Amino acid sequence: MTSIEPRFFLTSLFEAAVVAADPYAAIRAHLPERPKGRTIVIGAGKAASQMAAAFERLWDAPLTGAVVARHGPVEKCERIKVLQSAHPVPDEAGLSASSALLELVGGLTADDLVVALVSGGGSALLPAPPSGLTLEDEIAVNRALLASGAPISAMNVVRKHVSRIKGGRLALAASPARVVSLVVSDVPGDNPAFVASGPTVPDRSSLEEAREIVARYAMALPERVMGHLASDAARALGPDDPAFADNEVHVIASASVSLEAAAAHARELGVEAAILSDAIEGEARDIGRMHAALAREVALRNRPFAKPVVLLSGGETTVTISGNSYGKGGRNSEFLLSLALDIDGVTDIDALAADTDGIDGSEDNAGAFADGASVARMRAAGVDPRAHLARHDAWSAFAASGDLFVPGPTGTNVNDFRAMLIR
Repeated sequence: MTSIEPRFFLTSLFEAAVVAADPYAAIRAHLPERPKGRTIVIGAGKAASQMAAAFERLWDAPLTGAVVARHGPVEKCERIKVLQSAHPVPDEAGLSASSALLELVGGLTADDLVVALVSGGGSALLPAPPSGLTLEDEIAVNRALLASGAPISAMNVVRKHVSRIKGGRLALAASPARVVSLVVSDVPGDNPAFVASGPTVPDRSSLEEAREIVARYAMALPERVMGHLASDAARALGPDDPAFADNEVHVIASASVSLEAAAAHARELGVEAAILSDAIEGEARDIGRMHAALAREVALRNRPFAKPVVLLSGGETTVTISGNSYGKGGRNSEFLLSLALDIDGVTDIDALAADTDGIDGSEDNAGAFADGASVARMRAAGVDPRAHLARHDAWSAFAASGDLFVPGPTGTNVNDFRAMLIR
């Protein structure tokens, strides 16, 4: 192995993963044919403004449109309006943005082209409660989903049945225009219908499945929402409906591609790499313990992988909140605090867990670093890491130990990135 500093090495792998999901290169490879009529660009997600700016640079023909990004810094666009709303809890700005997108695609013809730029985070950014429900109802649904511990695929099944824009309904509103969806996937398995709850991509999930998920995870939803889910009005059209016949869907960037890029970069630096999976789901703290056990096995017994090696994984873990008492952080920070506790005192293990969009949870960090001395540094700073894990306050623990990873917004989003270097 080279003498490269571990954190510099791990950061370089994260950067390689992000570059592999660069919107400009991904869109350039999937540009649709020009239409006879108008070109309308719509979209939503954490990478929406970057995707819109890239499309503008690549499309040398007239276009109009709007995309919805989260509040905060955005890429400037010349011809596409960049709207902003809240994530992870929807707000009034999102309600207005959803209406603006629906208005943009109204009254189109079969000669027109709608290009949908979709990335993770779009579910919260596009609140559009159906008739009889309010924004407060959709906010309550979102909070119940985030606290339930359900995997992202299950959350999105529920979301798309409590919306007038998700579950392919935005594409339906554009009919008979052709809709080409360019999707940056942040979901395990890369099903485009699950990214941002599929505003332009219908799937085969049923209303009955949504009801079963609500019951299985004991979600406390408002009475009006339960009434809506009990009615046929919540049912969405499936992908076989003629309205979607001429549409195209392309996943242009994903966790799988990014992990392969990180692995290739590691090998260039003289370290063998193994990709565990790009679709790991489950409780963040449980997945952290599993990763820690594997890292310890390699560090102490040189199996099932030979040292030196970096173990890579992706996917989207969950954090189940019980009660109203919780601290700061996100799923990557919680994963890593759990891992740090289980590698305490083990030398030659260094780990990074971060969200590829550059923001983990509610704070400004993408995630954090951990090694065999992280827990000792936390305790020296007066922090009880196990107590912080119990109250979902991983950010504060890593802030105390000086281990936060803060690259800033990246302009893309292909979900969690985890790397464990065993030297």
